[in-house]
Amino acid sequence: MNTHTETDIIDSDFNPIDSDLYAKAFQLLDPAPEPAALTTRATPAAPAQVPLNPPVAPPVRLTGPVEKTLTDALTFLDTHGWARRSLVHPEGARCSIGALRAAAGARNAAYCDAGNLLLDEARRQHGKKWETIPSWNDSHSGAQVRSVWEAAIRRAQHMNI
Repeated sequence: MNTHTETDIIDSDFNPIDSDLYAKAFQLLDPAPEPAALTTRATPAAPAQVPLNPPVAPPVRLTGPVEKTLTDALTFLDTHGWARRSLVHPEGARCSIGALRAAAGARNAAYCDAGNLLLDEARRQHGKKWETIPSWNDSHSGAQVRSVWEAAIRRAQHMNI
């Protein structure tokens, strides 16, 4: 067995240390204060220096429920794949509305608002004729669909929703 214990360590492996080294170092770091009686004159205390512009941590930006739903849905599409003409493809890919449903988990307010924002962005980029997300999704390429998703996420972020 090749297990080493503390007794296996040979003292000659280590360099000898000056025993006063630590005492000298601590004295330099924390010199003994002079007693008040030994000081001959009192010196006024220097005013504390306060930086004019103290460092400020950047504000934490909270992600709104609509932005989170859109972001999670796009991540779902990136992970499982994007599909046309099928809510859920047998191999797991989904269309835009299918990814939105998977990300929201339920047809709640965030789901509805995210869907409305996505469809509005699809209409901005591809014309007002689109009535539903599935009809728009099935009529465009993957790159065009992704562009709309990314723009909708940016809008949700900008609107802080």
